[in-house]
Amino acid sequence: MAGIRVTKVDWQRSRNGAAHHTQEYPCPELVVRRGQSFSLTLELSRAPDCEETLIFMVETGPRASEALHTKAVFQTSELELGEGWTAAKEAQMENTLTVSLASPPNAVIGRYLLSIRLSSHRKHSNRRLGEFVLLFNPWCAEDDVFLASEEERQEYVLNDSGIIFRGVEKHIRAQGWNYGQFEEDILNICLSILDRSPGHQNNPATDVSCRHDPIYVARVISAMVSSNNDRGVVQGQWQGKYGGGTSPLHWRGSVAILQKWLKGRYKPVKYGQCWVFAGVMCTVLRCLGIATRVVSNFNSAHDTDQNLSVDKYVDSFGRTLEDLTEDSMWNFHVWNESWFARQDLGPSYNGWQVLDATPQEESEGVFRCGPASVTAIREGDVHLAHDGPFVFAEVNADYITWLWHEDESRERVYSDTKKIGRCISTKAVGSNSRVDITDLYKYPEGSRKERQVYSKAVKRLFSLKASGRRTWIRRAGGRCHWHDDLLEPATKPSITGKFKLLEPPMLGHDLRLALCLANLTSRVQQVRVNLSGATILYTRKPVAEILHESHAVRLGRQEEKRIPITISYSKYKEDLTEDKKILLAAMCLITKGEKLLVEKDITLEDFITIKRAHPGASGEGLSPV
Repeated sequence: MAGIRVTKVDWQRSRNGAAHHTQEYPCPELVVRRGQSFSLTLELSRAPDCEETLIFMVETGPRASEALHTKAVFQTSELELGEGWTAAKEAQMENTLTVSLASPPNAVIGRYLLSIRLSSHRKHSNRRLGEFVLLFNPWCAEDDVFLASEEERQEYVLNDSGIIFRGVEKHIRAQGWNYGQFEEDILNICLSILDRSPGHQNNPATDVSCRHDPIYVARVISAMVSSNNDRGVVQGQWQGKYGGGTSPLHWRGSVAILQKWLKGRYKPVKYGQCWVFAGVMCTVLRCLGIATRVVSNFNSAHDTDQNLSVDKYVDSFGRTLEDLTEDSMWNFHVWNESWFARQDLGPSYNGWQVLDATPQEESEGVFRCGPASVTAIREGDVHLAHDGPFVFAEVNADYITWLWHEDESRERVYSDTKKIGRCISTKAVGSNSRVDITDLYKYPEGSRKERQVYSKAVKRLFSLKASGRRTWIRRAGGRCHWHDDLLEPATKPSITGKFKLLEPPMLGHDLRLALCLANLTSRVQQVRVNLSGATILYTRKPVAEILHESHAVRLGRQEEKRIPITISYSKYKEDLTEDKKILLAAMCLITKGEKLLVEKDITLEDFITIKRAHPGASGEGLSPV
């Protein structure tokens, strides 16, 4: 009898695509998810007899091996049995055989080569059937990325567009973003990102063998989305100068960025800022099958020395002293959350994990951040992998202001210490509305539980046994040392202050507002008010000073007074960046040595004229851009 051969393969793309929720991928090869069977039909040169066997082999990556779980050899049986790859006969009609192949739920993800060996009467026939792509599977209960809610799977895995929130705490803006994970070439580009990583370049076989683990894959992507330390996708730029590239504010989606990276032979795309990095990483992780969302944190801390406080040094006009202030508070910062189990930490920490591709601080020698369990952040377990202290500080650091004197002494100034981590936001499931998820990250600000968690985090971080809080104190030149005394809050002053806008802040118009002061006592108070203002980037880095003036104010008993402030358009127009942000500060020096710092972030509105198009309409409407 002549040996048996495979003459044709039907990958059943339509059937498998529907079953695996992969029908949207435009790839020529089959795309399936791990831990779930898929079918293919083989046309044979003749009908097989009972003594003939079909042996399948799958391989991924270079030097594939069974020891590294990047290669598997398995033969057909009547049932799908075993913990590894399996093949089962579904149907047979003469010389046509339909088989069901299944990968284990912890299989390595990536591009596979499928081969078959047909053996009969000491005759063997080998054939490469072709390639397919295997992805993570949020629909599979045994997969570490399993997500139980179908609505959430539709949103966080399959939705190819979304909303990213930016702005300031009091004025949050929504921007549409095209993730485009099902666009042409995007899946291939995402797999290329993994292959371009330093880990793969140094040891490709070992790197590929680790791609069964969403923790590992997410950490690689976090590093590769930015161009620091590697030939990653996006180059950051925060100085407001975008020559030779595209302003971060002009991107509206990930597809153009990823395609430009590929066409430019993996040269970093210019330029990105936090929401661009987060948008691109969301595309990549959704494309690979990990449920991912974009999260915006308003008043986000950048704690460079990991003391869980942001120490800001100012002069007598409330202006930030850049050479002393290493920590910072951004108007907003955007990162990602991905949903998967933490086999390394235990089931208590399963669920949403923070990942941040914006290159801020190094993690194990590489600019990347996460995954950090959101549950661990809320509970103050900052000692757990990965990068817990940095993420905890982003949402819950204490904001401490110091007045720096000419003799290099410093003085604690009363200000809002609880302003970090406000209105943490993400897009709602199934709609474009904003959902506040602050309570997932921390207990109510200032509550007893929140203070207990903060104290726990400090002790975890520094392995302290003492009951009092010790903290780092920054000295000139950025050097730090232990401060052994309890850091008491600044004395609450006997006046209050608040900036109030008198008109909506419109680009092209003068800015009109007032500083409202109130005497809380029954005695007369003399107050020296030093006002300053500057155009800033969204990182709150000052660009140019636009206001500098002083006022002597007499406040009678329980009296309230307003100091009117006008900043002309001509004063700020030349130095306003694309962020369109201004920071105002008032240092209030009170009779008995008390000091109060009042700050306000302002985002100027852009307006365009829109004419009504329906018949008979008259007049025009104004709509914000």
